Amino acid sequence: MLLDENLDIRLAMSITGHSVSTVRAEGWVGVLNGELLRRAEEAGFEVFVTADRNLQYQQALSKRAFGTVILFPRRLKLEFLLALLPDLTEAVAVVGPGQVLHVHPQD
Repeated sequence: MLLDENLDIRLAMSITGHSVSTVRAEGWVGVLNGELLRRAEEAGFEVFVTADRNLQYQQALSKRAFGTVILFPRRLKLEFLLALLPDLTEAVAVVGPGQVLHVHPQD
């Protein structure tokens, strides 16, 4: 699983049961989305997690060899990301290649 650079890297430490890396750890900070997705695919990541709500409209995610999970936290602060963790874990378990799943806060 690869976490996008728009997510707090501390989120990676809270995800259990999966191998998790970050865009920062891969040395890809600042890489444009198309190139970033290509690199993630070539590196063999199975899931890409982001909070970029426009990504699905800007990139052909259905053609990717990995699934994408888009988070919709109330804010990008760690506490709001951690609130999505149970649903994120579930989404990561079921998302398939080329699929896009959304994770929203539960009200």
